Amino acid sequence: MVTYSAPGKIFLFGEHAVVYGEPAIACAIDLRARVTVQKHSEVLITSELGKGKDKHPYVSKAIEKMGELTRFDGARVTIDSEIPVSSGLGSSAAVTIATLAALNEEFGVGLSKEKVAKLGYSVEKDVQGAASPTDTYVSTIGGVVLMPDGNRLRNLDCEIVVGNTGKISSTKTLVQQVRALRDRYPGVIQPIFHSIGNLAKKGEILVEKEDYSAIGELMNVNQGLLESLGVGCAELSTLIYAARGAGALGVKLTGAGGGGCMVALADKAHVERITSAIESVGGVAIKTKITEIGVRRE
Repeated sequence: MVTYSAPGKIFLFGEHAVVYGEPAIACAIDLRARVTVQKHSEVLITSELGKGKDKHPYVSKAIEKMGELTRFDGARVTIDSEIPVSSGLGSSAAVTIATLAALNEEFGVGLSKEKVAKLGYSVEKDVQGAASPTDTYVSTIGGVVLMPDGNRLRNLDCEIVVGNTGKISSTKTLVQQVRALRDRYPGVIQPIFHSIGNLAKKGEILVEKEDYSAIGELMNVNQGLLESLGVGCAELSTLIYAARGAGALGVKLTGAGGGGCMVALADKAHVERITSAIESVGGVAIKTKITEIGVRRE
């Protein structure tokens, strides 16, 4: 029996556009999913969502793919996660990577971290239909990462406040909606993707300079572009404007959108005010930080 954990993530820049090859900046955060794997005669999967393969498509696919690399009868998989489900914080990626890492050790497969990340991406792609390797890669290696290059950037020396709307959204559905919009209006939507990618390129420079005020300003621009793709919602806008009004340096949704979470960059002086503002309009505020620790054995 072995237990591995992997972190969730936030996007500074690049959701949706990264699916089409544009750069993005994502950061691992100190909220983790823990997965325990034990050899068993059949496949048994349990989490707070319930029991069974149908409730855990990412874990089921991870077991299937690992079974293609080594022969085993089954596994008992137990999931315990701090990351809200379907919230834009990379919960599926964290569970997938922790599961693969635990299976890798329990059954002596011998995969490197890089291969675990690639396998995790293939799991997400199979389940969602379309996916970026961002979530699974960041969950594997931790830190602040420029994608698709995979370059580690300077860690952020500022505060992070996440606001959860509590509204569940489907990454698969939203990715399909954005793709359909692009297919209908390629000359309009493709330049939006390119503009989002340019924000990530500029963001890379600003992260290295530790210019958090400018990063926040561009996060606000990124939010406007994401709204134009139709992935915003009233609940997210309420939390975003509350956080901005409370002094956040920059605020935007994180992940697929349509609900889930927003993320605010802040200095220490404004953290409590931002937290209170998010809660005052019905959101759940989570104070967290960037972690440089990716998947690890517990």
